[in-house]
Amino acid sequence: MPELPEVEAVVRKLRKRAAGAEIASVRVFRARASHPQSPAELERAVGHRIAGVERRGKNILVHLDRGLTVRVHLRMTGNLTVIPDARLHTATVRVLFCLRDGRGLVLDDPRLLGSVTIHAQDDIERLLAKTGPDPLSRQFTPEYLIGHARLSARPAKLFLMDQSPISGLGNIYAAESLFEAGMNPRRAMNSFRRPKLDRLYAAIRSVLRKAIPEAVRSYTDPGHHEGLSLRVYDREGQPCTVCSAAIKRFEQGGRSTYYCPKCQR
Repeated sequence: MPELPEVEAVVRKLRKRAAGAEIASVRVFRARASHPQSPAELERAVGHRIAGVERRGKNILVHLDRGLTVRVHLRMTGNLTVIPDARLHTATVRVLFCLRDGRGLVLDDPRLLGSVTIHAQDDIERLLAKTGPDPLSRQFTPEYLIGHARLSARPAKLFLMDQSPISGLGNIYAAESLFEAGMNPRRAMNSFRRPKLDRLYAAIRSVLRKAIPEAVRSYTDPGHHEGLSLRVYDREGQPCTVCSAAIKRFEQGGRSTYYCPKCQR
């Protein structure tokens, strides 16, 4: 479930709680969590201090001193957080960075879908080279979106969820952005004319700018985001907030897509 707003909320909390902390030891409870690296690779973090925390799309980059970076991807059920006592972690913690002051930086992930790996800075840039620009960055412009849309015959929803043209959008905010733009999630991206794509550009930024403070205020972990206000996602059968038609759902790319059949053309 964590998408750009939720990951941003996690990153902002980590900046406050983990900045400057020294890593005393590392424990990997399930080797799959560090795949494709071996668990022993993460021991390179021992003795380093956390210099900063950054988000790139859905990736969390925990920058250490002396040129190392821990890359974390939360996937569907992961959460990266600081616990008060490293000894008192839950059974669903997959990776534990014990901090010198006794606290713990943990990847808690019930379904074991997330990953934690460690890299030199040059390797990070190479690994993320194909990740598209952040939709709230200066690099993401109407012209950028239009240029990539004209080259893609993929359905609009799947286009937005692909992290190559744009990073950070997932099932929830792709659906919400398409609703606000009045775009049918089934239609090919290259079938939309410029006015619709301009609306989509504005919608993506509007939806995320609203969602980020909501996430910072109320998001704690996957499944606990009481402050989330949605207009189509997970509202099958409920009336559209614009036209009162029933919200529809269909399977698309292995995920549920929600939309209004009257408002989205």
